[in-house]
Amino acid sequence: MSLLERLNQDMKQAMKNKEKDKLSVIRMIKAAVQNESIKHGKELTNDEELTVLSREVKQRKDSLHEFEKAGRNDLVEKVLAELTHVEIYLPKQLSEEELNEIVSTTISEVGASTKAEMGKVMAALMPKVKGKADGSLVNKLVQQHLS
Repeated sequence: MSLLERLNQDMKQAMKNKEKDKLSVIRMIKAAVQNESIKHGKELTNDEELTVLSREVKQRKDSLHEFEKAGRNDLVEKVLAELTHVEIYLPKQLSEEELNEIVSTTISEVGASTKAEMGKVMAALMPKVKGKADGSLVNKLVQQHLS
């Protein structure tokens, strides 16, 4: 089942259950996917859909950080609720141990040993963990391994 089909199904269910917040988030995700599809002029691949979902999660996490810094607990709660609804559509996230193993393997494959080669490692690593791990965590782990 494609992401849009799943979103449509969940949207109908949210309407039936009168879940306004969930419905709002699903509509935002659906709009983002459809806009990206229009921009590319074709249906999105699973990888492109994953990119859109990752971007939605990142936007919400950035907002969450800013609201926490500003002491806006009402908005923090709202964004946290939105995040839980968006993350349902992402693949299972990798644990830090699994991610460490992938980072080590990729560093060995690339043959990197210094922080100057971090770009090569990240270029080889990110397609492997796309949508399954937060980019900033991946970056931090690569830096730790290369230091």
